[in-house]
Amino acid sequence: MKAELNEPTPDWLTSLAASLGPGGALTPEEAPRYLEEPRGRYAGRAAMIARPADAASVAALIRACAEARVGVVPWGGGTGLVAGQTALSGPRPILLSLERMQAIRGVSAEENALVAEAGATLQAVQEAAAQAGRLFPLSLASEGSCRIGGNLATNAGGVAVLRYGNARDLCLGLEAVLPDGSLYAGLTSLRKDNTGYDLRHLLIGSEGTLGVITAASLKLFAAPAERVTAMVALPSAEAGVALLRRLQDALGETISAFELISEQSFHFLSEAEIEHVRAPFDPAPPFAALIEIGAAGGSSARPAFEEALAGALEAALALDAVLAESEAQRGALWRLREEIPSANRRIGAVASHDIALPISAVPAFMKEAEAAIRGFDPRLRVNAFGHLGDGNLHYNLFPPKGVSRSEFDDSRAAASRIVHDLTHAHAGSISAEHGIGRLKADDLARYGDPAKLSAMRAIKQALDPLGVMNPGALGV
Repeated sequence: MKAELNEPTPDWLTSLAASLGPGGALTPEEAPRYLEEPRGRYAGRAAMIARPADAASVAALIRACAEARVGVVPWGGGTGLVAGQTALSGPRPILLSLERMQAIRGVSAEENALVAEAGATLQAVQEAAAQAGRLFPLSLASEGSCRIGGNLATNAGGVAVLRYGNARDLCLGLEAVLPDGSLYAGLTSLRKDNTGYDLRHLLIGSEGTLGVITAASLKLFAAPAERVTAMVALPSAEAGVALLRRLQDALGETISAFELISEQSFHFLSEAEIEHVRAPFDPAPPFAALIEIGAAGGSSARPAFEEALAGALEAALALDAVLAESEAQRGALWRLREEIPSANRRIGAVASHDIALPISAVPAFMKEAEAAIRGFDPRLRVNAFGHLGDGNLHYNLFPPKGVSRSEFDDSRAAASRIVHDLTHAHAGSISAEHGIGRLKADDLARYGDPAKLSAMRAIKQALDPLGVMNPGALGV
């Protein structure tokens, strides 16, 4: 049974603000941006925006909230798409922003490790690694504004999961404040540490429901000396899966990214009038793959890549291919992929789905989902794109051109049920990289394994019996 939380009193809020010091507390009226949801569908609630300057202050704040039974909602960069950072109902919580904690505490090229505070942006972490001649490979469209604490709390994915893994795979250790206000000092650069339960992996992906990450030790890599990027026109999604396997056989682990782009994505970029984006194929193919490999110096990666693509063309797995001849051309190809979400936002999605499927099941799912959506409402347009290399598909539904998405508000839930039912039928996941938050809590209850859900509730009860940490997120 979930614990009852309290509405904070004015006197208690005044005392909490004083304990945070100058600049440590804001009212929602002073900073409404913290309550905004990126897609503009929901308005958040908070009694105060707390902005502590260090881990000790975070610990003191959590202790105060636990004693008063006041909820705490962690806020990273505000870029989450499932309302994990947005309280929608219940007593007003304290919204905890870690954006003042941005320090890069240290970088070790010898250890291939970097320690960053949770409020550091992903871009700042990437740049600190690059300055040391290393690579931090997590890469997202929102990397200039999302924070590393939020990336870890949601186990973010991005475009390089195929080679380097999710955020979970890039973390060596954590510093975090637990629900009772104790500080877990788990920062380490060790690759091996078998000393019982791994709290790092418990906290990563918990979306702030088990504690607040305040700093992280992150795994670095040698920066590729050579990058080769290509966009390949495909006749079908099946050809995309076959091409991925062919390239993996030929190029091994050098493949960093394999992104699938649908014909509709190209049309939306034009319809939304996204500037500085030019499609390399005319007309747009049924699908395209944006592929990048990264290799050590002297590896002759480009000839091997070109040979593999030539074989794919001969085998009719590819219709055409464009290879970047310069860093500017590479940037142009990536800009096309990265602006697809921008085009989607301008057009206005009826429903968006962040799903994961077995890679081999992607083509069949797409055919079945297309037919099911057409049968449900033939007016809906489908834009499917994403990270084919790891099976993560963004399957989004849109109104006809010139029609507002609001006209489909009454049918949004039913359309999403179709997509999620088919995802589950193909042994997929209804959340690949964006998390569960509050918006998908009912979906998790519907599709989640009962034993897993029971274990999650038991862990939540054991670590946060008062229920103060991100109440309502994950449905626990």
